[in-house]
Amino acid sequence: MKVGIVVFPGSNCDRDMYHVLTEIFNLDTKFFWHEKNLPKEIDAVILPGGFSYGDRLRAGIIAAHSPIIKDVKKLASSGIPILGVCNGFQILVESGLLPGALLKNNSLSFMCQWTNLIVENNKTPFTNKLKLHQKIPIPIANGEGRYYADDLTLKKLEKNNQIVFRYSEMVNGSSLRIAGICNVNGNVLGMMPHPERAIESEINPIDNKPSALIFESLLNSIGIQN
Repeated sequence: MKVGIVVFPGSNCDRDMYHVLTEIFNLDTKFFWHEKNLPKEIDAVILPGGFSYGDRLRAGIIAAHSPIIKDVKKLASSGIPILGVCNGFQILVESGLLPGALLKNNSLSFMCQWTNLIVENNKTPFTNKLKLHQKIPIPIANGEGRYYADDLTLKKLEKNNQIVFRYSEMVNGSSLRIAGICNVNGNVLGMMPHPERAIESEINPIDNKPSALIFESLLNSIGIQN
């Protein structure tokens, strides 16, 4: 299995993601600079967290116009699993691969804390090993993590089962407590919390197993037994 991690100027969680994929799950993982092309034979693509282009203008908007996004869109349309975490989620939204917007937290400040997610859709390539309504202890670290969509879009998300994760409590003012959504086909997932920071017991003081299942779900969807 080949996984590509897209690196933008300002990405700062790319090494964390690489460590998890290579050292814990033994996946053939490579970095791809945002000006390069992605190979057609790739099995999954991850847009990591960070502050692409320093969050100038607004988070994710400049990165959404990087050359590599054309390849990300082509792979997404062909059904390849695409995961955007934190800033990666913002880029997926700004590029039009996912609906809605990520706004400043209702506290108007950067939030760095542990929270809990509730699984609302366990049919995606990243959640098929999770149980419906399962609780996931996981950290967030963002300043513009408040998901927003108009009422019509929110109704469509609910109707199409595109809400993948909700916060167990109101954390930052996100519409319907949304923490992660997918596209209609389910292969493109964006989430604000950081699963790569939660799967090792040394840094997860609560329970590291649920977050690990996000990556094990990806292995399962590609046909690799972990």
